[in-house]
This record gives sequence, structure tokens and C-alpha cells, in this order.
Amino acid sequence: MIEKVAENTISPTERVVCMDNKEEWLLCPACKNKTRIKLRQDTVLIKFPLYCPKCKKETLINVKQMNTAVIKEPDA
Repeated sequence: MIEKVAENTISPTERVVCMDNKEEWLLCPACKNKTRIKLRQDTVLIKFPLYCPKCKKETLINVKQMNTAVIKEPDA
């Protein structure tokens, strides 16, 4: 005999709701304007080529826990 499993086996009191739904637009490190990238608290970017549509520059960045660090590579 096949038993049917209830779809919602977790009671409403057991559900964990993340209250840290903080989202922010990623700002261009050169001109400080908004880019088209939105960051959440759990976003991690490593060697991300960020393009700014306003100043038309591309910058390599690292992002972890809403902290942005610009990667400065030596010119070839």
C-alpha cells in the first residue's frame, strides 16, 4: 500500500523566515552611480567584471557580505 505524504509537512511555527532580505544596488567604484546589479546579504562575487553603463568602464571586483573590493591588476 502506498502512503501519501502531506505536501506541507512543516508546521508554520517550524518555518524559518530570513528577515535579512536587505538588497542594495551595486555602485560603480569609479563614478559611484548605480549599476544593473543588485546585491543581497548572501551574494558572493569573485573576480566579477562589473560594467558601468554610465561611465562605460569595466572593473574587476570581489563582493562578500555586501563589502566590495576592487581588484587592481598590473598592466601588461
